[in-house]
Amino acid sequence: MSARHGLTGVADAAAFLTRLTRLDGSAVVRLRAGAPARTALWARLPWAVLVSRTVAGDGPGDVTVSGAELLAEVSRGDGALPARRDQEWRWPLPPAAGRVVETLRAAELWQVAAAAAGTLRTAATEGVGGRAVGQRMLRDALLDHVAIVVTEPAAVAEGSEPPVAQSRIEVRQGLIQAIVRMGFLGSPESAGDVPVHVRVAGRWTGLSAPYGVAWLPPVSTLAVRPTNYRTNG
Repeated sequence: MSARHGLTGVADAAAFLTRLTRLDGSAVVRLRAGAPARTALWARLPWAVLVSRTVAGDGPGDVTVSGAELLAEVSRGDGALPARRDQEWRWPLPPAAGRVVETLRAAELWQVAAAAAGTLRTAATEGVGGRAVGQRMLRDALLDHVAIVVTEPAAVAEGSEPPVAQSRIEVRQGLIQAIVRMGFLGSPESAGDVPVHVRVAGRWTGLSAPYGVAWLPPVSTLAVRPTNYRTNG
């Protein structure tokens, strides 16, 4: 008997996979079992942000497959698991433990994303400072731009004076574009006061939206190439 993907939340899985394959037709997806009868789908976007959506169903455990092939199987409804591509997953995942450091309104993030798109269009047509700039350079600079900064006091020992120093959590445009373009915010019309949480897990920064989460890894892990590869370690 052929292996089965085990996903029962096929509509949610298809929504995730459709958006992903539009952004990167060759993307791989990692399926990881989580809570009972729930499976997390993980993928890496072309601008080095990891995205995840948890769907219903007891998945196959911890396997990596082609996003396009899984979408085809989910759409057909026959439940087959595509050929495994575990060796193509080369990125660490954020730590499971983490904390919420700020809560934003979905409508605000839609506005930030729309403003960035407008900036990109203007720069592409008019240049920057009167000089033409390459489309890719513009895109990369925009995605790396710090759109939101959250500060929180450093931890203090009991009975000590509050510290002056604060930790600075940077929410880059790449994270915002990830949750927008993956459909994690829903529609702009229904966004309103829907909460989006800024999360920190170790040195990772994330945005947790109604339909999924996006994580930006530390700079040191953006291009991990392990010398001794262990499957989905």
